Amino acid sequence: MSVKDASVPVLLIVVILLFIIAVPAGVLDVMLAINIMLSAIILLNTIYTTDTLGLTIFPTLVVITTVYRLSLNVSTSRLILGGKSPGRVVEGFGEFVGGGQLVVGAVVFLIITLVNFLVITKGSERVAEVAARFTLDAMPGKQMAIDADLNSGLINEQDAKTRRMKIQKEADFYGAMDGASKFVKNDAIAGLVITVINIVGGIVLGTVLYNLPIMEALSKYTILTIGDGLVSQLPSLMISIATSFIVTRSGASETSVSQDMYTQVFGNPKVLYVASALAFVISFILARVPFLFLSALLAFLAFALSRRQRKESIQEEVEIEESEVEEIRKPENVVSLLQVDPIELEFGYGIIPLADTSQGGDLLDRVVMIRRQLALELGMIVPIIRLRDNIQIAPNEYVIKIKGVEAAQGELMLDQYMAMNPGFVEEQIDGIQTIEPAFGMPATWISENQRERAETLGYTVVDPPSVIATHLTEIIKKYAHELLGRQEVQTLVDNVKQNYPAIVDELVPKLLGIGEIQKVLANLLKEGVSIRDMATILETLADYGSVTHDTDMLTEYTRQALGRAISSHFISDGNNSILTLDPGLEQMIMESIQRTESGAFLTLEPTATNSIINNLTKQIQKIAQIGKTPVVLSSPVVRLYFKRLTEQVFPGLVVLSYNELDPSLEIQAVGMVGA
Repeated sequence: MSVKDASVPVLLIVVILLFIIAVPAGVLDVMLAINIMLSAIILLNTIYTTDTLGLTIFPTLVVITTVYRLSLNVSTSRLILGGKSPGRVVEGFGEFVGGGQLVVGAVVFLIITLVNFLVITKGSERVAEVAARFTLDAMPGKQMAIDADLNSGLINEQDAKTRRMKIQKEADFYGAMDGASKFVKNDAIAGLVITVINIVGGIVLGTVLYNLPIMEALSKYTILTIGDGLVSQLPSLMISIATSFIVTRSGASETSVSQDMYTQVFGNPKVLYVASALAFVISFILARVPFLFLSALLAFLAFALSRRQRKESIQEEVEIEESEVEEIRKPENVVSLLQVDPIELEFGYGIIPLADTSQGGDLLDRVVMIRRQLALELGMIVPIIRLRDNIQIAPNEYVIKIKGVEAAQGELMLDQYMAMNPGFVEEQIDGIQTIEPAFGMPATWISENQRERAETLGYTVVDPPSVIATHLTEIIKKYAHELLGRQEVQTLVDNVKQNYPAIVDELVPKLLGIGEIQKVLANLLKEGVSIRDMATILETLADYGSVTHDTDMLTEYTRQALGRAISSHFISDGNNSILTLDPGLEQMIMESIQRTESGAFLTLEPTATNSIINNLTKQIQKIAQIGKTPVVLSSPVVRLYFKRLTEQVFPGLVVLSYNELDPSLEIQAVGMVGA
């Protein structure tokens, strides 16, 4: 154990021993001197600190110094009441402050104690209490501001983590200071009580035990007790002042208290000129010499300060011009222009109020919730969604871009609500006809006073921010396989490794690389399968990675391992809209699979492909007429190829294999797709 690590435990043991063991006067002198200098060092640190979080140990220091000071009080009281000398420090304080006069010493001690208790301690206690309450109340707002900056791209994940940690430290610090200020207050009370006890006890012991005249006992014990009280009150006063400095510092600053005081109080020449004139006028009423001296000094400081500020202003202008010239001359740095944001949401100036929190907009909060929702639903880390206004598009229009390319766009009416007919409402509602951008459903823009009636009729009514949020969510789901790169996969694998290191160590890089895992995960996301159960996915890849490196085959094995989750997601209890494939069609597809070194693909004749698509279209239309979503079931070998055959015409069609079905699930086929 190092000296630093052992210092605090040793100090606490010494403090405890001081309460019960008599200490010689010489040793006590050293300890009292340490107490005074330690308090002075703490006070100076609070003056020169530029950030309250730079002294997070301060509440603990208050506790340690308070207990240490009380233990010294007990030791000196033991010597005083025992008729022994408490040491030169105590005697020196009593004689020096009182000047040999008992009444003067008592009055000075009483004034110092009252100032410490009634002014400094009470004030710092109140400020600490208010600061703690306000800091805790402001935490949610600060957290939301960090989330907003993170989603708008102003800061990265590491900056957000650092800011959240700082907010937590501030709350902990001011909460601890609220409690530590009570130690300072009660310490002042304890010092006063101990002094009274020592005086009364000393007089009683001196007159009864040592047969001293009452005036001699009063003089002897009172002077020693006052000296002891002053030795304790001086460090207590410094700690109280230090506490006041800490709790009254308004947040972090790049400069110390001295520098802030100089620049903020004596940094305006006009103020100093006016103060100089005021001192000159007062000199004719009160003491002439002091006020004339102050008037001259203030005038000189104002002149020197204004002269220096003019020089600094000129120098700053020169530096700005030089920097502008240098900026023009140096070659342009185009590296920053190469960065492409994964997801962008651009909107016209008319939609700015939705993203402006000062105008009541909550779009930033909704973006945060979208990332959290998709993390739970898809199991992937959605990249930062950058929001920016664009004056080149229509005022009420918004554009969603994926990797710099426009993926979708929509238009809003800010003072209207979008009402959608779920399919069973017969009564029409007046409004502006439109198309819901996320799912392409017919909708109507209605005014706010129509909202209640529309909801009563059975319409689904949403506000403009919800329209954007829903559209953005669906676009991210659609392009999730493109947004999941190798770096994101590495993050997911590292997260699994924390709890399942054996799986990751066996799989990566012995059997599969990050690139191959990324292709499997992208295949799953492309068909809407959640990758949240990464442990099962990686375990399946570890099982079959030694057999094949074909990512399509590995995807099929993984889908089968996730069968229960896939079944529950795509086939609900009330969804019996299941289509099966004709055995002849499946045989045709299997015979048309051509395998090469670069992979396997279908070689169907165009007429056969058209026949399959036409047959599938008829079956889907029948199911759509009853308001249900079709799900196609096929054999495991055919599933992947049938999906690829139909995804150009029906990109959202769900195709499952029999091996992916939950055995406990009851299904009923309503149609068959033939050739």
